[in-house]
Amino acid sequence: MNITERIEISIVIPVFNEAENLPDLHRELHRACAGLKRSCEIIFIDDGSTDGSFDVLKEIRAGDPRVKVIRFRKNFGQTAALAAGFDHAKGEVIVTLDADLQNDPDDIGALLEKMDAGFDIVSGWRKNRKDRFLSRRLPSILANGLISRITGVKLHDYGCTLKAFRKEVVKSISLYGELHRFIPAIASHMGVTVAEIEVHHRPRLRGKSKYSILRTPKVMLDLLTVKFLLSYSTKPLQIFGLFGMAGGLAGGILGLWLSYERLVLKHSIANRPLLLLAVLLIVIGIQFITLGLMAEIMIRAYHESASKKIYHIKEILDSDRP
Repeated sequence: MNITERIEISIVIPVFNEAENLPDLHRELHRACAGLKRSCEIIFIDDGSTDGSFDVLKEIRAGDPRVKVIRFRKNFGQTAALAAGFDHAKGEVIVTLDADLQNDPDDIGALLEKMDAGFDIVSGWRKNRKDRFLSRRLPSILANGLISRITGVKLHDYGCTLKAFRKEVVKSISLYGELHRFIPAIASHMGVTVAEIEVHHRPRLRGKSKYSILRTPKVMLDLLTVKFLLSYSTKPLQIFGLFGMAGGLAGGILGLWLSYERLVLKHSIANRPLLLLAVLLIVIGIQFITLGLMAEIMIRAYHESASKKIYHIKEILDSDRP
């Protein structure tokens, strides 16, 4: 591929200890790209692999000028790997998929056809998923239902890496934590259109899965982050202030009642638990409002400051670089 050629499709693939699968994956990607009839680049992000994946990727790149390899200094996680791929992608459309061969590269064409219908993001749905039910599929079903309900974006399979994005969408989103799976939800609140199509899912034949049920708590915590970002990222005082006003109001009402008992009814309130509760609620209310004001200042500083990368690259193998 001529390095000055306009690139239409960037395929971004995070890699962590998938040396056995990479040659077959590249062959399938090569065939899929040939069938697309569009100019493509393939970006592998070696996320700190220790099994020789980088050596395999170097050999692949030596025989295919469309391949770009980004190597991290250590394992930063899938979100950071995808963020690096997005940052270095040149295509008008960016497609992501896993390196374990469970995603089918032949489905890329179907994603692009759906995107040509006018959508900004097309997400894959592994309807007939080839994973264990109790440890993988059941938690995924529950999580997808919860995520859809909280974010308001109804998708069957948030966890499917096989997705297609318009360049301008993903390049305007900062990723950290496990937020890569929430990109459709975050982007939908920017006014973009999201669609979902069924894709093939294949059983893992080689290598070890990097996913486990132990990641669920992290995903749930990131879901809270997403909900906050979607609803209150530019107005934190509204949520913290609401709690503060509620606490302060409740404490004030209790305080007025206790004052009435002491001044009018002449009852002793010195040892009443309600007195401590009233004081506590008022103090908590003041703290929440103060926290909201501090959050407002931090949010403004964040939006006005330069973005900071969440990964550190060791080297890049690319035809555009010496």
